[in-house]
Amino acid sequence: MSDSHLDADALERGLTHIKAAPADGGTLRMIVRRPTVEARETLEQGHLLVEAGLEGDNWRERYVAKGRDVNPDAELTLINTRLAQLIAGSEDRWALAGDQLYVDLDLAEDNLPVGARLQVGEAVIEITPKAHTGCKKFVQRYGMPAMLFVNSEAGRALRLRGVYARTVKGGAIAVGDTVRKL
Repeated sequence: MSDSHLDADALERGLTHIKAAPADGGTLRMIVRRPTVEARETLEQGHLLVEAGLEGDNWRERYVAKGRDVNPDAELTLINTRLAQLIAGSEDRWALAGDQLYVDLDLAEDNLPVGARLQVGEAVIEITPKAHTGCKKFVQRYGMPAMLFVNSEAGRALRLRGVYARTVKGGAIAVGDTVRKL
């Protein structure tokens, strides 16, 4: 394990702060576009497109490259910035998580059930049923304790790893936008 990875106790100590995220009226803190595999572009503003997600992101191409059918339920991913801060430390390491929208908002299942809609800037997105559980890259970047933490029973209920969404109304988004439940 890397010295920069937190152990289980340190992760548990961060849970209270994560749970204190706003249930509504959160903030879009970071937008990350993935134009190619392993590439990340941090944006101040972006555009969400129906059936395409974040303009310029390669989510669709990654499905095709793996020989899989495109899954519209995997168009966008949101992650709680409090979790990102805990596991990544400095904000310049947040984007390594691979998500597009970094929000200070409670993503727990009981707060945002499947089908819940959120207004982000001019766009509206809808939470989808696809589970967001992480991958081997998540373990490499943040450690096995972080993967076990986000995928624990409590971690899954809180959606600590994040949540998938799809765009139902396209529009401009920008860092600092309020994220509201509809």
